[in-house]
Amino acid sequence: MAQTLARVVRQAVEQVEALTGREAEGVTSTRRREDGWLVEVEVVETRRIPDTADLLAIYEVELDDEGELTGYRRSRRYQRGRADDD
Repeated sequence: MAQTLARVVRQAVEQVEALTGREAEGVTSTRRREDGWLVEVEVVETRRIPDTADLLAIYEVELDDEGELTGYRRSRRYQRGRADDD
């Protein structure tokens, strides 16, 4: 059964939260691939005071066409509010 984008995003967020034990902040990108989906999920890795000093991370989540997790990895880690260098 083909997955809708909304369902794929929900599944990716749920998987990251279950695997990392951290709450997702949001989804930064989604890409359809030949064999499924690649979703980037942003999470707070370390909360700090003030919250502008929080450490965030982007996790790349790979899902197959059925929405099943096939892999994930942390691709970036950065401080909240810092601009990308790229």
